[in-house]
Amino acid sequence: MTAEADEADAADDGVVRDCNGNVLATGDSVILIKDLKVKGSSTVLKKGTKVKSIRLPDGAGDHEVDCKTDQGAFMLKAEFLKKA
Repeated sequence: MTAEADEADAADDGVVRDCNGNVLATGDSVILIKDLKVKGSSTVLKKGTKVKSIRLPDGAGDHEVDCKTDQGAFMLKAEFLKKA
């Protein structure tokens, strides 16, 4: 089995996983693994920022994680997060 097939299986099971493959749940704390530019703003979420108490909303499109930081509330993709 290839890495692409494993990734496709993980996406199909409805479980949200971080960049390392750890399962994320509502209330977990995560850390950003990459600087993220906020669309439509000059704000940048810096690598290493810890985000506490995430939410995993149902049917959120391609952004799996809802969170609040000091800069505001954001929807993030789990591929840019690692479990703290």
